[in-house]
Amino acid sequence: MVKYRTIYDISVLLGERSIDYPGDTQFSAELIVSLQKSGVFDLTKLVMSAHSGTHIDTPSHFIADSKNINNYAIKDFILPAQVVEIQDEEAVRARELLTLDLKPGEAILFKTDNSRSRFHKDSTFTKRFVYLTPDAADFCIEKKVKLVGIDYITIDKYGDDAFPVHHKLFEKDILVLEGINLQDIPLGRYTLFCLPLKIKCEASPVRAILIR
Repeated sequence: MVKYRTIYDISVLLGERSIDYPGDTQFSAELIVSLQKSGVFDLTKLVMSAHSGTHIDTPSHFIADSKNINNYAIKDFILPAQVVEIQDEEAVRARELLTLDLKPGEAILFKTDNSRSRFHKDSTFTKRFVYLTPDAADFCIEKKVKLVGIDYITIDKYGDDAFPVHHKLFEKDILVLEGINLQDIPLGRYTLFCLPLKIKCEASPVRAILIR
């Protein structure tokens, strides 16, 4: 049996530490049958978006007739990954990435001021989150990464209705992992597991972990 020295859970707790994007369905969990009253079991009804909490986006989120969750093999959600820290408090820009040693096929996870300020765990949405710029997306494409992750509920700048970063990455079949919690995660290389539900959908909540 393989033994790992360290396992980090980088998922947020749905309903308490998760952030709902404005206009999206809010997560809720309603106990519709209780063990106390029925004497038999608890039964909970969940209501949420495919983009609730820590979740993965696929190209069909923005590109018609493209791949959705069901079109990927399970191995596509298990990747070598690198956690990198971004000092810029406004955005992830290409100029801060130039010295990174990125390998083709890796996932890159951006630990930003969203983690340092705890925006990623405050259930109140803020427009001031650190986002990814189009030139940073181009850098990731050039390095042939397989997945880009960020510590907030979306990777694009709020208010940019063209969603250029999503489009750039999806056009190159690069997955997007959003809503991760990197606050206490050391920088460096890991294996990322971010397994979605087995569902025909443009996105899915995931339980994301890093191991090494």
